[in-house]
Amino acid sequence: MKEKKFCALILAAGKGTRMKSDKAKVLHVLKSKPLLHYSLVAAKEAGAEKIVAVIGHQADIIREKFANSSCIFVEQKPQLGTGHAVLQAKEVLADYNGLTVILCGDVPLLKAATIKSLIDNHLTAKAAVSVLTTIPPPPHAYGRIVKDDKGNVLKIVEHKDATEDEKKIGEINTGIYCVDTKFLFHALGKVTDDNQQHEYYLTDIIEIACREGVTVKSFIASDYVEVMGINTLEELARAEKYLQNSRKSSV
Repeated sequence: MKEKKFCALILAAGKGTRMKSDKAKVLHVLKSKPLLHYSLVAAKEAGAEKIVAVIGHQADIIREKFANSSCIFVEQKPQLGTGHAVLQAKEVLADYNGLTVILCGDVPLLKAATIKSLIDNHLTAKAAVSVLTTIPPPPHAYGRIVKDDKGNVLKIVEHKDATEDEKKIGEINTGIYCVDTKFLFHALGKVTDDNQQHEYYLTDIIEIACREGVTVKSFIASDYVEVMGINTLEELARAEKYLQNSRKSSV
C-alpha cells in the first residue's frame, strides 16, 4: 500500500452570492472565525504536508487575514468552474508524488478523522480517484453518485441533468475528493467546457478515469451535516447550532 502522504487543496474562490453580502463566502464568520479557518485546521490536523488554497473573490483580504497560516495561495481569475480552479494549483502541485485531497472552503464542519478515513479507504481500494459522499434526507438538489454493481463510481450527475431514476439515488457528492496527484492533472488536461455553463467541471475527471480503466470509489460520511456546504445565512446559523451541540456533547 502507498504511504499516506498528501497535500490539501482548498477551493475558496467563490463569491457566495446567496449569502446576500459583498463578503467573499469563505470570509463569513462562524463562531468568531472565518469559514476558511475551519478547512485549514481540518487539513493540518489530518496531516497535510502542504496546504494550497485557490482564492478569487476578495483575494487580497483573504491573503491578509491568513498571512500567518503557512497556506500557499493561488488565484483563479476569471472563475471558470471547479476543474479550472484546481488547475490553478498545477504549478505548485504537479510534481508532488503523493495524494491531493480537494476540500471546500465552505464546508467548516468536516472533521480531520473523516479526511483520514477517506485517504485510508482510497489506499485500500487502490483507487485513482475517491469521492467523499453522504446520504442526506430528501428532497435535495445535490449531484447523484452513479455506481456499477461492484460499487465502483461511474459518474456524478448534477440534479438538474439527472433522470427520474437517477434522482432516486440517495448517495450524493460532497465536492470533496482524494486523487492521485499525477492522475488529477493528467485528467484535468482532458476536461472540456462543452456544457451549458461553459465551465470546466472537476466531476468530469470521474468519467475520464472510468474511460481509462482506473478505479473510482466513494467513501460515505455517516453524518451528512458534517459535510454540508454553507451557501446561505440560514445554513451558517445551522452550522453554529451544530458546533454548539457537539461541544455540549463532548463536555
